[in-house]
Amino acid sequence: MANESDVIVETKNLTKTYRDFWGRQKVRALKALDLEIHRGEIFGLLGPNGSGKTTTIKLLLGLLFPTSGEVNILGRPASDVEKNEHIGYLPEESYLYRFLNAEETLDFYGRLFNIPSAIRRQRVARLIEMVGLESSKKRQLREYSKGMTRRIGLAQALINDPDLILLDEPTSGLDPIGTRNMKDMILRLKEQGKTIIMSSHLLGDVQDVCDRVGILYQGELKELGRVEDLLKVVEETEFRVSGLSDEAKKKIEQIVKDDKAELVFSGNPTTSLEDLFHNIISQSEERPGFRVRGGDVAK
Repeated sequence: MANESDVIVETKNLTKTYRDFWGRQKVRALKALDLEIHRGEIFGLLGPNGSGKTTTIKLLLGLLFPTSGEVNILGRPASDVEKNEHIGYLPEESYLYRFLNAEETLDFYGRLFNIPSAIRRQRVARLIEMVGLESSKKRQLREYSKGMTRRIGLAQALINDPDLILLDEPTSGLDPIGTRNMKDMILRLKEQGKTIIMSSHLLGDVQDVCDRVGILYQGELKELGRVEDLLKVVEETEFRVSGLSDEAKKKIEQIVKDDKAELVFSGNPTTSLEDLFHNIISQSEERPGFRVRGGDVAK
């Protein structure tokens, strides 16, 4: 079980209701969200359009105020703007100054964080190398491809060396090579001890990099857990064996051992995150009161 000091993001009964001009309830975008995200994990936030993902991210950033409930980031209320010094944010569309080049862009944002000049120069150079833009660092951003723009956007989100990184659709619009590079960079950030929240519609990408996922639907948390646990098909058992004779194939695990074959794998087969996602949405439509089946603690 994780210690309380390892909890980077905590929400309690977090609810957001949008109202019309006369104060009447227009839509409840988020309903009683209880969530804990732990230090050093990659957490995937999934859901169809209108499920509450963007609202959740804006509440975490303090860009929206909750209708009810609590949200704490790095031990501080989300309304405390000082917490933002320790947060990096990559929006789905990066709004960067297109007449600046990569070095000028990162230097500009470094100045906003009052990073000393010497440290700023070192960090700009390191980030440009990390995102693979050394050969294009003098080009204006208006000349960048979508993939290059996403990479400089990620570098901009990391200029303040944040403890918590929020990524909104980080692989959106990228080709397979760019997608692979982005996922590799996300995994390297985890190795550095960063905590990452990743919102995405691309389920395969989430399955590749996330430790845990939460699935939102119509503003409610429908499923929460570690990826390998959620994808496990507990009703079935699967064996993968190499060098097994035809006779031994008909026998159970003990006979496999007697046959002196190598037991490559024994356990539960898994489904895909895409199948899990669609099953959760289908159950939610059939059973409006359906809620997350059980919480867990990051390991």
